[in-house]
Amino acid sequence: MRRSDREITDRAEIVRIIAACDCCRVGFADADGVYIVPLNFAYVETGALGAFYFHGAKEGRKAELIAARPTVGFEMDCAHRLNASDRACGYSFAYQSVIGTGVITQVADPEEKKRALTAIMAHYAPETAWVFTDGQAQAVAVYRLDIESLSCKAHA
Repeated sequence: MRRSDREITDRAEIVRIIAACDCCRVGFADADGVYIVPLNFAYVETGALGAFYFHGAKEGRKAELIAARPTVGFEMDCAHRLNASDRACGYSFAYQSVIGTGVITQVADPEEKKRALTAIMAHYAPETAWVFTDGQAQAVAVYRLDIESLSCKAHA
């Protein structure tokens, strides 16, 4: 990371920043170029770096890319604020961001799908205990992105 003074390495702080984000952008590469999709998500602490869950349609370009090229990049950011100045070159932008890579796969297990959907809802509406039926879980595709690399930084 070029700006090591902005790097965040504390795991608890990284998890807090992820929790503050409301969109995870996943980037795919194919013969046509790069395709970036903004997604609702849940983060779960599993493995060395954790994983993200997403949901979506069972067909379409995203589903095709996941099946064909599951290695992806991701990005999320939050805590945006313009830092004004009396000079144009003095302006800056406050932010917190998480960027990384991983492998994304479609979840087949119905119980894992229900846990993932519950986790996604808990990220956005934590005040309600959500429960999903087998039918609801079968109606959508659920994807898990196992994180292979991750960096986090902030600028105040």
